[in-house]
Amino acid sequence: MTTATDRLLRRLEWQVLRRLDGQLQGSYRTVWRGAGIDFTDLRGYTPEDDVRHIDWNVTARLDEPYVRQYTEDRDLTAWLVLDRSASMRFSSASESGKDSVLNELSVCLARLLSQRGNRVGAILYDNEKQQVIPPRTGRRQILRLTHELTKPPPASARGTTTDLAAMLRLASKTARSRCLIFVISDLIGDHGWDRALGMLAQRHEVVMVRVVDPVELELPDLGLIVIEDAETGEQITVDTSDPLLRQRLSLEVEARELGLSETMNRAGVTSHRITTDQDLAQALIGLVRASRRRRR
Repeated sequence: MTTATDRLLRRLEWQVLRRLDGQLQGSYRTVWRGAGIDFTDLRGYTPEDDVRHIDWNVTARLDEPYVRQYTEDRDLTAWLVLDRSASMRFSSASESGKDSVLNELSVCLARLLSQRGNRVGAILYDNEKQQVIPPRTGRRQILRLTHELTKPPPASARGTTTDLAAMLRLASKTARSRCLIFVISDLIGDHGWDRALGMLAQRHEVVMVRVVDPVELELPDLGLIVIEDAETGEQITVDTSDPLLRQRLSLEVEARELGLSETMNRAGVTSHRITTDQDLAQALIGLVRASRRRRR
């Protein structure tokens, strides 16, 4: 692989992953686990149980719901579904854009998951181009993923928004057996992707990581500015100092956040939000701990 690829991986290992030593050891395995294959026992059903584990024969015989328990695999297969659309290339600061955070977060997650022998694959998605990296183990796989992420993204056709439903359907089609799927995106695109997310979550454990620039949550007071939609190219002039405009935007952001939260809950998906000004190591720790609390 290229020297730049190796440099990026080494920098992340030193600046981010080294700081996680002792804080996540053993944690992510208890949060994200492989699908079991060996039946061990039966027990009474509780509301937190997956209905797919109900043993219907025993339930019918005893007239009370029972679920099967399995021995968990030591290893798992993880997929990274990565949104590389035009809106992900937005940045309000000179340091880190959303695509930069996506790249570094993806490499760190892949490195964390693969260091115990887990297989990691990736889907790099844009309306114009999709690339599938089959799941494998080892450092060479992480270097390959890093190499692909450091390539310039494909030029997106103006006037088109991201087809998020198609991205999720591609993940469902690609990941055939039950596995762990991280979807990393800003979720800016066509509406109507909630059904595809629900279908993906029916078969797999899905972790949604939404990458957000701070100005997408609160527009700074910059006076009169021109705003351009990164995907459609549409431009509008807005007065960011107008209090009525700022209030309306704040209400719209609040409604969007609430709507996304409800969508994730309905789909049974673990959801996290990471901002581009957030420390990556702390974001990873928060992601694991939040997933742990949700599982409990």
